[in-house]
Amino acid sequence: MMALFKKYRLFIVTITVISVACITLFYFALKPKKTLPIYTPSMVNPELVDTTVQHIANHHYIPDFAFTNQNGKTITSKDYEGKVYVADFFFTTCPTICPLMTDNMVWLQEQIKNNPKVMLLSHSVTPDIDSVPVLKAYAQKKGVIDAKWNLVTGDKKDIYYIARKSYLAVKTGKPEELYDMVHTENFVLVDQKKRVRGFYDGTKREEVEKLLEDINLLLEKE
Repeated sequence: MMALFKKYRLFIVTITVISVACITLFYFALKPKKTLPIYTPSMVNPELVDTTVQHIANHHYIPDFAFTNQNGKTITSKDYEGKVYVADFFFTTCPTICPLMTDNMVWLQEQIKNNPKVMLLSHSVTPDIDSVPVLKAYAQKKGVIDAKWNLVTGDKKDIYYIARKSYLAVKTGKPEELYDMVHTENFVLVDQKKRVRGFYDGTKREEVEKLLEDINLLLEKE
């Protein structure tokens, strides 16, 4: 009788384990996989978008660009072709949110420094102040890896337009000052096809950790 009971108990345990395993497999097989939205101007806060593109609801891409980085080198969209990258807007003398944003971008740089498929791109919103030598000193102070992260300056009009027409991430400044910009805390995730896939608060580490997860998600879908 005892032997029969042990066999019966073993049978029940085996059936239970198999049932749990099957349920788990079905759960993961049927669970919807996370996908990232493809952002267009019509989906974003109008304050961050130039009025000429606010109506666009599809086929929004980051256009070709050319700026000068911390080493005096011309950086173009070709340098980011086929890459996943994170863009933001800052200025070197910013005393408020920029230090937090830069620290978090430094952290992100450390996480992706060995992945050739991921890069970073920071645009100065005060390009008349942030010259190449100023950007170079700032880059050295923050530990910027030149091969991974470009800090760029250029024509203020060009930066204004790419900020508000492409990355959808910068507010306008004083109405009386043409092309004046007020940068936000946004880190912008761009995919391999030059599409905007996410916005993250660059002042919060937990948001940047989520950004890293989404970077890896894009890389998995290549």
